Amino acid sequence: MYNVHGKADKNQLLVQHGPMVKKLAHQLKARLPPSVEVDDLIQAGMIGLLDAINRYEDNHGAQFETYAVQRIRGAMLDELRSSDWLPRGMRQNMRKVEDASQVLTQQLGRAPQESEMAAHMQLPLAQYQEMLGECGGHQLIYYEDFHDSDGGHEHFLDRFASGDTEEPLQGLIDGGFRAAVIEAIHLLPEREKILMGLYYEQEMNLKEIGAVLGVSESRVCQLHSQAIARMRSTLRERSWTGVA
Repeated sequence: MYNVHGKADKNQLLVQHGPMVKKLAHQLKARLPPSVEVDDLIQAGMIGLLDAINRYEDNHGAQFETYAVQRIRGAMLDELRSSDWLPRGMRQNMRKVEDASQVLTQQLGRAPQESEMAAHMQLPLAQYQEMLGECGGHQLIYYEDFHDSDGGHEHFLDRFASGDTEEPLQGLIDGGFRAAVIEAIHLLPEREKILMGLYYEQEMNLKEIGAVLGVSESRVCQLHSQAIARMRSTLRERSWTGVA
């Protein structure tokens, strides 16, 4: 693994950790819409691996694989952001779901049911659920969330960020965003709360979660999209009303 000068051989590291890149790419692909090509993620991940190899030093303070995983995932996410992998129309639809959730939660004093969401959006229940399924891959945070404002309001992420930082995500974590997300999860309906735990804490894929919940993989996708929309609307509401 090391050459005569005691330095890690780049080619050997690329070969050795190439399978890890493919594994990470397939794990990420399982959470994204069909339009995302896994080969694109692998290509971006290999660039991230090479960047990790070039930057890593033995005294870096972390095992190489731990460091490399961070760089690989970061490169894949950069690729997704640059290619705008969730079409604008889908984001607009999910924003409508977020708005409906926010209005109905205020009116009802609880999380609205799917039938209530569909009625509010003047859609048949089946069409509402189909829209949720088409928006698989909806995220809690988008890159533009760090920059855009909405309707004259301070952007909801701005309230949770702490001070000026070159790393906006770290600023969010330091500023209490993690606690706000945990609170938003607790406010979800029980089945969606369980789903989020299985998905993000246990890192189960949609098929595995479907087996646990006794529903189809497509149904899990619908519920996940709805849960994310609920959480985004909760975070927006908390920030606009001064609750953080």
